[in-house]
Amino acid sequence: MEEQEIQLKVKKVTDKLTESMYVLANEPSVALYRLQEHVRRSLPELAQHKADMQNWEEQSQGAVYTVEYACSAIRSMTYSKEYFKSIEGLLRQTISTKEQMGSAPGRSPGRCVQ
Repeated sequence: MEEQEIQLKVKKVTDKLTESMYVLANEPSVALYRLQEHVRRSLPELAQHKADMQNWEEQSQGAVYTVEYACSAIRSMTYSKEYFKSIEGLLRQTISTKEQMGSAPGRSPGRCVQ
């Protein structure tokens, strides 16, 4: 009986050893399979995120261009301040000349000379 118990224990040990060897031998393929499954599941989501980011980048670039264009227009408007002052001076001079012509003797304010 003692020999049968030893044989049974030896069989259990060898079975466990064989099972452990089998698991160790196949572990890399299981890991690669799990990795492949993970990539297969997550790749579409990552591709969608990439497309979203590219779309946001394009929209951001458009907004940046619009802001730069607006800033350029405002700078141009501030530079045109001198021209507006010159135009204002010319208008004042024209109004003054018109008033002087209208108050000159022998002229009526409503008559135009042709």
